[in-house]
Amino acid sequence: MATAIVRSAKNFRNLHQRFYFHTLLTKCRPPIPSPTIADNIQHRALPLIQQAIPFGIGFQSFVADQRFSSTSTTTGTVQSGHSKPNSEGGDKSGDSNQSKSDTGKPIRGGPISWLSFLLLALTGAGIIWYYDKEKKQHIEEINSASQAVKQGPSVGKAAIGGPFKLINHDGKNVTEKDFLGKWTVIYFGFTHCPDICPDELQKLAAAVDKIKENSGIDIVPAFISVDPERDTVEQVREYVKEFHPKLIGLTGSPDEIRNIARAYRVYYMKTAEEDSDYLVDHSIVMYLMSPKMEFVKFFGKNNDVNSLADGIIKEIKQYKR
Repeated sequence: MATAIVRSAKNFRNLHQRFYFHTLLTKCRPPIPSPTIADNIQHRALPLIQQAIPFGIGFQSFVADQRFSSTSTTTGTVQSGHSKPNSEGGDKSGDSNQSKSDTGKPIRGGPISWLSFLLLALTGAGIIWYYDKEKKQHIEEINSASQAVKQGPSVGKAAIGGPFKLINHDGKNVTEKDFLGKWTVIYFGFTHCPDICPDELQKLAAAVDKIKENSGIDIVPAFISVDPERDTVEQVREYVKEFHPKLIGLTGSPDEIRNIARAYRVYYMKTAEEDSDYLVDHSIVMYLMSPKMEFVKFFGKNNDVNSLADGIIKEIKQYKR
């Protein structure tokens, strides 16, 4: 009986020792870290990220950052398991792990570097300098142009006149060279004109005679038709005889009339009226041309015989000076 009791005590003692050693080993064994959230995200989302992000825009660096962050997290968790809370050694270990983790993180620079800021400042200064230079140059050009206008006797000559080739009322080819060395007054009209053209040609004929009588200057009057379809050579010949013996009638093809009208800035256009043939609406202007066949001055419908004659004499005297 005593022997059975001693044997049971030994078995109980052995069982107690085994339980004690098992508990001690369990406390000393480092805990196995559970998978972190970063590991789960990495292993599950990595194939999707590989498909969505191309390698040319930094996929390898992205994966490296993810692995580094997950490794740092796991290392920090394992090491914190060995450290004892509320102990000096554990705090130092935590601080060292934290500093290591912070060291591994990439530090991003500012969005604007000093070099880019310097280039931006230089570019702005260059633009301002160029603008000021162009502004000063423009102001100088305006000032010089205004001074040139003030110094000269006139602004310039009008771009009126030029070479031409027509047919006179005698059927001969005529150019602007046939009028060189003579003062000429040119009037544009048409022979079927009911009232304005006859009135203007009569005024021109009377002014030519008055200029000859008062100053002794010979003026050559010229009539150019703006109705080439109806104003033939014969029609123009009969028409000019009614006004003055020196009046020269000129006509030509539609293209030739169009060219000379454009050169002298003359407007003309056909206009239809009821129960009658067409008329031609045109400019009512007389052009005074110098012996070089250069434009001097024009005279409008508001001039009468006296003002027309006096105006022509005045222009000729000023031209000779």
